[in-house]
Amino acid sequence: MDWGSELWDQYDIIEKHTQSGLELVEKYVKFVKERTEIEQNYAKQLRNLSKKYNIKRSSKDEPECRLSSYQSFLDILNEMNDYAGQRELIAENMMMNICIDLTKYLQDIKQERKMYLIEAKKAQQSLESTYKQLDSSKKRFEREWREAERAAQYAEKTDQDINATKADVEKAKQQAHMRAHVAEECKNDYAAQLQKYNKEQNQFYYIDMPLIFNKLQDLDEKRVRKLAQGYILFSDTEKHVMPIIGKCLEGVTKAGTNVNERNDSMVVIEQNKSGFDRPGDLEFEDYSQGINRASSDSSLSTPKGPMDLLGKNRSKNFWLFSKRSKPTVTEDFGHLPPEQRRKRLQQKLEEIFKELQKEVDQSEALGKMKDVYEKNPQMGDPASLASQISQTSQNIERLRAELNKYETWLTEAGGRDTPRYKSHTFNNNGAHDVHSPDGAHSDESTPDASQAIYAEFDDDFEDEELTAPIGSCTAMYNFPGASEGTISMQEGEVLAVVEEDKGDGWTRVRRNNGDEGYIPTSYVTITLNK
Repeated sequence: MDWGSELWDQYDIIEKHTQSGLELVEKYVKFVKERTEIEQNYAKQLRNLSKKYNIKRSSKDEPECRLSSYQSFLDILNEMNDYAGQRELIAENMMMNICIDLTKYLQDIKQERKMYLIEAKKAQQSLESTYKQLDSSKKRFEREWREAERAAQYAEKTDQDINATKADVEKAKQQAHMRAHVAEECKNDYAAQLQKYNKEQNQFYYIDMPLIFNKLQDLDEKRVRKLAQGYILFSDTEKHVMPIIGKCLEGVTKAGTNVNERNDSMVVIEQNKSGFDRPGDLEFEDYSQGINRASSDSSLSTPKGPMDLLGKNRSKNFWLFSKRSKPTVTEDFGHLPPEQRRKRLQQKLEEIFKELQKEVDQSEALGKMKDVYEKNPQMGDPASLASQISQTSQNIERLRAELNKYETWLTEAGGRDTPRYKSHTFNNNGAHDVHSPDGAHSDESTPDASQAIYAEFDDDFEDEELTAPIGSCTAMYNFPGASEGTISMQEGEVLAVVEEDKGDGWTRVRRNNGDEGYIPTSYVTITLNK
């Protein structure tokens, strides 16, 4: 069934229906646009929320940032930022694949519909024009026929009139004959116009208009199919990013499962334990026996615990819960408790060594550049590098002095000797020991930076009894383990943790075959036994 045969007389209905269909497409496009605005605003608010609660770069060195609960919260903020990106992608795809596409299609079908309606109007106007001609010829035929009848009646009356002359009768008959001839011509014209109209009317109702109506029907059905595709895209656009959104939500779940309350407690301990011994019992001072006051004062002046070391306040026995004044910061971190001092000294040594390694690399590069200039003067003047080489050498000497100074303080603070920094890796000129005394380059390769950082370990793993593992770790990256005392590992390898990171960035691990050594803490994810 089609519109041409069933709705042949419903032009106005078809015109109204197709217009209503176009308006529905426009309404849907507007709806999707508003949906994309909601998505964009939602994504923007999520990004702003993540940014608002994210830790600033300057705060990332705070002690709390090492806690798994803090790290998991940061992971959640990052996942929410990625989630916001997927909402933006939904908005972008809806705008491109639905709004823009349907708007372009709408313009095309509007133009096509307009063309079909113009064709229908032209056909209708042509039929109406033919009908007007028919009606005009019919009226003229009617008028002329009446005139012919009157002329015939007048001629007959004149012929019967005894008083009429022969000329009058002849004239009346000629007039009647002329009128009858004109009426006959009008009759023939009317018949021709009627035949023409009927033919055109048949063409209009059985061919022209049904064809136009069928075209409009086909156009409307294509519009409906296109709109249905837009409906499906509305859902598919969001379904397309659902797997990624699911991964974001899985990341949030993983962040929650990664929280290790026991490990956080251990981190708090490692970050804040002072290393002091608990204060001993106070001695009874028997004033009734007349003890020497000076001796009593002397005994009180001897430090018996943290109260004396932190500046004891005799009026406050519970110094543990009182606020203590902030100590004066010293270069050797002597103002800190022993354990915290060792950690800060080790951290400072790492910073100095990294800076020293950088200066040494620059010194080597300048030395090579100077050799090139000396062999090829056209490439540059070797003298132009003198100031840079001198400055680099001064920086190296300064950093070496600082390195020795902090190593001495670390030893005084009771820092463990393993691993130790290889200050002897650098020669007096600040460069690696890869040049012979006469300046010629030897065949020794330049020590790797990771090898230069740490040296000999005092622990002899083979001779000591194996300690029970305190947890396990999974390697996130490959580590060559080329330095003495370290152990190599491959990405994804699971190792047993036998000794936690003491603040120097290294964790002691053991393989199933009994091999033990140190690995960088930042290269693995650690799970401690509860």
